[in-house]
Amino acid sequence: MDTLLKALRSYSENTIPILDSAIPLNRYVPLDLSMTNSELSGVDIADPTICQRYIDTVLKLKEGTVAYGGYLEQRNLYADKLGFTSAKASVRDIHLGIDFWATAGTKVLAPIDGNVHSYRNNNVVGDYGPTIILRHVLGTHIFYSLYGHLSLNSLDGLSLNKRFKSGETLGRLGTPAINVNYAPHLHFQLIKDLEGSEGDYPGVCAKDKLSLYRENCPDPNLLLKMD
Repeated sequence: MDTLLKALRSYSENTIPILDSAIPLNRYVPLDLSMTNSELSGVDIADPTICQRYIDTVLKLKEGTVAYGGYLEQRNLYADKLGFTSAKASVRDIHLGIDFWATAGTKVLAPIDGNVHSYRNNNVVGDYGPTIILRHVLGTHIFYSLYGHLSLNSLDGLSLNKRFKSGETLGRLGTPAINVNYAPHLHFQLIKDLEGSEGDYPGVCAKDKLSLYRENCPDPNLLLKMD
């Protein structure tokens, strides 16, 4: 196994909460938004209202507060968004992070010590909206974590290199109007090499690029241990 992956796995034996610490861990429930989920057949989950309705159904059934999942999940969530389905390029529909679906305004926590690498409001429909990227040092390894779909005021008071300790509030979840047309959620992604990007990095890829992105974007659950 890659030495960074080993370091992520060994960082903590316990689950690391990434949303408001007042939410009990047993209120996090798995969510399947993949194309293979028969419950979504004929459901337009690209519509944030319809998507939220399905998520609420899952949360009610499983008595949850936060629905999570999605690493390397192939989805129809991006079907209506320009740039994901362009005829000039392969369709981008494979998700590279874990999503945490919860009420807008919910606190987002830094899961591990890090410094602000960059931040930006990526306000094109289908993008992340307000986004923060942290830089982390773990032993001899440097890697990055991306937090997308935040509230606009999550960017207030930020500065490059600002330090966040594990468990500190990094921001809050944005509304669909701010997170550019998604039901409220956090997109959390780990990245080895930002390839020169600042305040942004692809969170969805095409099948023909999957091997490259899977190598560069490790499973966030190695760190968080949600399962």
